[in-house]
Amino acid sequence: MARGTSLLAFILTRLLIAVPMLLLLLTFVFVILRILPGDPVLALWGGRNPPPEVVDSARRQLGLDQPAFPNQYVSYMRNIFTGNWGTSFGEFYRGQSVWAVMMEKFPATVELALGAMIVATLLGVGTGLIGGANRDKWIDVAARLYGTIVWVTPIFWLGLILQLIFGVWLRWLPPHSRWDGSDFPIRVTGMYTVDSLLEGSPAKFLKAFSHLILPSLTLGIVLSGFFTKTVRANLLRTITADYTEAARARGVREARVVYRHAFKNALVPVVTILGLQFAILFGGAVLTETTFSWDGVGRLLYDSINSKDYMMIQGVIVFYATIIIVISLVIDVSGALIDPRIRL
Repeated sequence: MARGTSLLAFILTRLLIAVPMLLLLLTFVFVILRILPGDPVLALWGGRNPPPEVVDSARRQLGLDQPAFPNQYVSYMRNIFTGNWGTSFGEFYRGQSVWAVMMEKFPATVELALGAMIVATLLGVGTGLIGGANRDKWIDVAARLYGTIVWVTPIFWLGLILQLIFGVWLRWLPPHSRWDGSDFPIRVTGMYTVDSLLEGSPAKFLKAFSHLILPSLTLGIVLSGFFTKTVRANLLRTITADYTEAARARGVREARVVYRHAFKNALVPVVTILGLQFAILFGGAVLTETTFSWDGVGRLLYDSINSKDYMMIQGVIVFYATIIIVISLVIDVSGALIDPRIRL
């Protein structure tokens, strides 16, 4: 009974902490967007000088004629929590609902993030395990060098290199976009690979998968450097722990000590980091989606900034912030379920 109560108290505490975090993030977005240079109303006319009465009318429609605090702030918070995220007034999505456009683009970002996470996990955990199990040997030096180099590599540069090699020179993979042609899969989830499987079309799946490879590799390779370092550091810590030394004393083979005992326990903190990095992937997706013309939320944010689409920028940033907070909350609760000591 005490354990159940402890877990419930932990979850409630994290929920209570998440609320002010979300409010602070929303407030930060509100303030930043209003102190940045540029006039979102004048941006509607692409640099032309509209009549003053037209500008005043547009300001009234957007609520920008009211004082920022408290009028605009209260209206902003009310709209966010009631699902009224406004209407785009940029050149790309003018007149469309901000929420509807984001929901249309979001599956593409999720698909890219999942693909990149698979790449990052396989490469990062694999190289970290090999490096930690062979401490100070040449293979460990190679793993550490790999982790350092890829972690500091600019995403856009790596993307351009992969496009040039595999898309232009070798022509093995599509260099950009999510799809070629107009024979899109029937939309169910919005993720082309999943929708192609649900439609039962292997040809469409292969086409969607081929477009996904290069952007997933780009984002996943960069992120794998952090995983390499994290897994190696945790493995070195557990490989000399008391329980691994006891296993050696019982005559257990070294390979079994490393892979069965040390590696398993080294993954406990890594799981938490994997979840947090998955949230960060959505931020990294902005550069990747722009480089590969991937029609997701990251590309949407880039286009909105270029067109000074005030409402869309605000909506996407708030959406990203909310995702990160929710994922962090899920990770905290999952960690408490796996390791009861976290609840104390």
